[in-house]
Amino acid sequence: MLDIQTHMDFAGQGKAERWSRFIITFFGIVGLIYGAFVQQFSQTVYILGAGFVLSSLITIPPWPLYRRNALKWQKPIDTDAKSSSSESGDEGKKKKKQ
Repeated sequence: MLDIQTHMDFAGQGKAERWSRFIITFFGIVGLIYGAFVQQFSQTVYILGAGFVLSSLITIPPWPLYRRNALKWQKPIDTDAKSSSSESGDEGKKKKKQ
């Protein structure tokens, strides 16, 4: 089957957020200047909409550039070994409370 990744790491999420803000801000400023030049507010809205679409295509899919810092998961704890040691630990706590 296809191995399509569907996640971003935390650093990738921050990078995507910065890119989306930069792209939308840039297109907003350019659209505002161009719209004022041609005296058409609709041109400003169209340019800002194009920036939104471009930003969405760049930042919403989990591109490999957003998955470079994978989390290192801890190894699972053996519950059988933990249960025998926790019994002796509980007795010590009971003695301290009395």
